[in-house]
Amino acid sequence: MDVKAIIEKLYETNDATKEELLYLLDNIADESKKLLMKRAHETRMRYYGNKVYMRGLIELTSFCKKDCLYCGLRRCNKDAQRYRLTLEEVLECVRKGDKLGYKTFVLQGGEDAYFTDEKVIEIIKAIKVEFSNNAITLSLGERSYESYKKLYDAGADRYLLRHESASKKLYESIHPGEPFEIRINCLKNLKEIGYQAGAGFMVGIPNQTNEDLVNDLRFVKELEPAMCGIGPFIPHKDTPLRDHDNGSLEKTVICLSLVRLLLPNVLLPATTALSSIDKQGREAGLKAGGNVIMPNLSPMSVRKKYSLYDNKAYILDEDAEYRVMIEKKIKEAGFEVEVSRGDNPDFIK
Repeated sequence: MDVKAIIEKLYETNDATKEELLYLLDNIADESKKLLMKRAHETRMRYYGNKVYMRGLIELTSFCKKDCLYCGLRRCNKDAQRYRLTLEEVLECVRKGDKLGYKTFVLQGGEDAYFTDEKVIEIIKAIKVEFSNNAITLSLGERSYESYKKLYDAGADRYLLRHESASKKLYESIHPGEPFEIRINCLKNLKEIGYQAGAGFMVGIPNQTNEDLVNDLRFVKELEPAMCGIGPFIPHKDTPLRDHDNGSLEKTVICLSLVRLLLPNVLLPATTALSSIDKQGREAGLKAGGNVIMPNLSPMSVRKKYSLYDNKAYILDEDAEYRVMIEKKIKEAGFEVEVSRGDNPDFIK
């Protein structure tokens, strides 16, 4: 096998076998990395042009019932600072975001039993009353089919639920007591209901192998999500994985490019985690095929409380008030901000 030949096959057919993907990850070198990024960028330009879609992120709650080993919001972290936004606080964030040009709002939070279906529906409907043409993305973890359906019927457009790892053993090693099958069924339910559903995975999880990453790549190829969030593992000081190293920017960017080639129409964020491990991380993600960023609209008073991992990028880039600076950086990287909902054309409701 030849790495460059595999890349060209991916570019031409948007597919590759497990064996080909593993060979590529095991053997990719500088010249073939450049070719991979080039082909990913060309694919993104063919499907989306140079547009970057901006989503306003609102971190709804830092309470979580789960005890995932990598996450600073985990239930057993007694040092975590907990909060819940009120309906009015959410609406203030949305109003500010709309004025700044954000036409999608992402409501993200831990799995918090306080936010029942009724409470989330109240928030969704209140946003839609004022901003009927704006999209709402939810990222509130695992819920029942019935719950997802109610939220969809209330007006939610998209749902992000990263699968984190498509290898059952690795997934369950970092999600104690949480069966892998539940997460996968949730993703299938979201697609069946009609959401623009998003999956995604971490790069650099302790004990992760290239075979695990191939499982992730094949999983998203077969699931065909509307969105795919890929970011490096970053340790948090108050978790059992505190002593492990960050996932690498280079490997994360390789995986971004591979997903762009496997799913040419996918909405692919250049995540906050990328800019947290490298000042140029977001730009690298955009140049590797990424076409979404999610600046933070949460109240300043809670931003540092929503601590998923250490050294999270907060200032300037992640503050929606600095939208002009964000747009300037995007332009410097060769792209343009698109002020629209930014739907995946294959998944429009």
